[in-house]
This record gives sequence, C-alpha cells and structure tokens, in this order.
Amino acid sequence: MGETRLLPVPDGLAGERADAGLAKLLGLSRSVCADMIAEGLVSQNGKPVAKSDRLMPEAYLEVTLPKPKNRLEIVPVEVDDFKIIYQDEDIIVIDKPAGVASHPSVGWDGPTVPGALLAMGIQIATSGAQERQGIVQRLDVGTSGLMTLAKSEVAYSRLKQAFRDRTVHKVYHAVIQGLADPLAGTFDAPIGRHPKAEFKFAVMNDGKHSITHYETLEAFPSASLVEVVLETGRTHQIRVHFSAFRHPLVGDTMYGADPKLAARVHLDRQWLHAKKLSFIHPTKGETVEFESEYPADLAKALDILRGN
Repeated sequence: MGETRLLPVPDGLAGERADAGLAKLLGLSRSVCADMIAEGLVSQNGKPVAKSDRLMPEAYLEVTLPKPKNRLEIVPVEVDDFKIIYQDEDIIVIDKPAGVASHPSVGWDGPTVPGALLAMGIQIATSGAQERQGIVQRLDVGTSGLMTLAKSEVAYSRLKQAFRDRTVHKVYHAVIQGLADPLAGTFDAPIGRHPKAEFKFAVMNDGKHSITHYETLEAFPSASLVEVVLETGRTHQIRVHFSAFRHPLVGDTMYGADPKLAARVHLDRQWLHAKKLSFIHPTKGETVEFESEYPADLAKALDILRGN
C-alpha cells in the first residue's frame, strides 16, 4: 500500500457521504474512494467508515492511499458531450465536460482528455511525461469548458511558453455566493498548499504570486454571476480566491460553499466554466479566439437562481 495521510474534514464537506466527500477532498473518482473504504483504508476519528457513512464536522480522516503504478496509462474512453471546437495539424481546442480529468493521475479511474481524444483517433504531441503528452493547460475535473492541447512538437513548446509568458487570454464565468463588494475588482493574493488539508490550496503569505480579475455580470438574491480573467494560472486559483474573500463558488463545498444552496440548484460540482480562450496560433502567428456555451447543469442552476 501507499502512504497514510491524516486529513481534516472541511466544513463544507461535513454531512456528505464518505465516498462522495472523500472523492472531492482527494480529487479521485468516487468509485476509487468507495473501493478504498471497502478495503478498510479509510477511518474517521480512528474508526473505520462505510461508504454511506457521513463525514462529521471537525473530524479527521486517516487515509491510506493506493500505491501508485509505475506508469500511468492513457485509456481510450468515449465521453458524452465531449466536443472538438477546432483542430488543425498543430493544435486542438476542446470543450471539456465536467467529470473528465485533464490527464491521467494516481487514483483516478474516470475518463481523461487524452483518453477521449484517443478514442476519437486523435494523436497529440509526444512531449512531456507520458500521461501528460500534449497538455499545455489543465482544468479541474469539476470544471467544464475550453481547453487547448498541442498536436505537434513545435506547437507544444510554443504554447507552453505562451502560458508561461501569460499571453494566453483565459476568461471564465463563475457563480459565487452573495454579491461581491466592489462589483468589479482584482484579487492579488499568493496561493500555496493548504497547511492542514493536503489536497486543498489556500491564500498563504509564502504562496505563489496569484492575480484574478473579476466583474459582476448578474445578481440574484443569494448569488451572482461573475466574469473572471486569470492573469496567473495556479491550481484552484478562482476557487481559492473567491473562497478566501468569503464568496465561495456555488456548489464548491470543498471550499466552503453552502451545501443547501448547492442542493437547491441541483449541483454536485462548482459552478465554474472556461468560457473564452484566445492566443496567438503557435505556427500561423495569428490570434485565434474561441467561446463555449454553458453546459446543461450550469444553465439549469442559473435558471433556478433567476427564478425561472
């Protein structure tokens, strides 16, 4: 078996089923977490849990992680609602559904972007680690929307540099709890690994430089729709910044969202969508722009918040 970790139960996950809450906490699939629980690898406050047990507030989970495989394989899997927005000989731009990982990782047995492309007969660049070939940007499993990948080696190196140089324009739409004050502004707060929860991130004095710009688009009685432009690209950046300023994303119980509001709008993931993407094409030298519509679950949540 792999290493054992002690993890506090975040406030937003208290009351969740053990398998579902653990999946959100660890970023693994629910079935993997259910298997870990069935094998006796998870205890809560020193007592073994069943997958249907509820996570308790202020409790601690002792989790023995599965031993990593020597090599992460890309498994071809057909994925519903997986759309190709654009492709040529150098790049491919996709519309990623929620529930699909950007690349294979330890403990994730669900669909991945490279696996979905492989099932469609599309080959991406061979640079990088085997499980991350062609990957120049990532979206969280629970985030939907636009994502670009490299199909050629020259595109891979130039796109990686473009993301490092922050010349890629990324626009997200998010629904946050409450109303931001001011209605438009900038979060300039460093982000690092959470000191007590291994798979979470937080605003930390010694974290990495992180800048998020936002503008309110629409207000509802309990939430608001905002447009977000990322200047940097830290893991969970949008989720962490809004949570730190007491406006967590609706449905993002891992970062303190109200589970009752999430249930009311029928969301089991954060309301976050990569809406627009523009960059200079790595070989053609011209600016390309792409836009994605909200998927059905996010659109339905908006309708409920609007009272429709």
